[in-house]
Amino acid sequence: MAEDFTGFDDFSKLLEKYIGKTEKENVMQVLEIGAEDLARDVRALPKPRRPGGGRTHMLDSVVTKRRGEEIEVGWGKYYGPFVENGTRKMGAQPHMKPTFNRNKEKYYRKMQKALFD
Repeated sequence: MAEDFTGFDDFSKLLEKYIGKTEKENVMQVLEIGAEDLARDVRALPKPRRPGGGRTHMLDSVVTKRRGEEIEVGWGKYYGPFVENGTRKMGAQPHMKPTFNRNKEKYYRKMQKALFD
């Protein structure tokens, strides 16, 4: 009778394998992979031409940062959130959120592959 339930043993081994892969440090590394992809995609967005030069465009300053148990994607320029979300005097010109929403399935697949393969 015990031979009939070998599938449960296989399932148990599979769960043990996944539990080992979901250690906090592994999950943080996988989140960094997704965050880096998002930052790379935002940096690749088209930038308007400006006369003059010598200044770094806000989109070129997008970076990822590990802060405790969180991975942040943000701007190296202090005014990035103002442009993204708007202010009481200026309408929002979002670029981070639309880029994430447009590519989130790609990020999720890449993170799942990194975690479980």
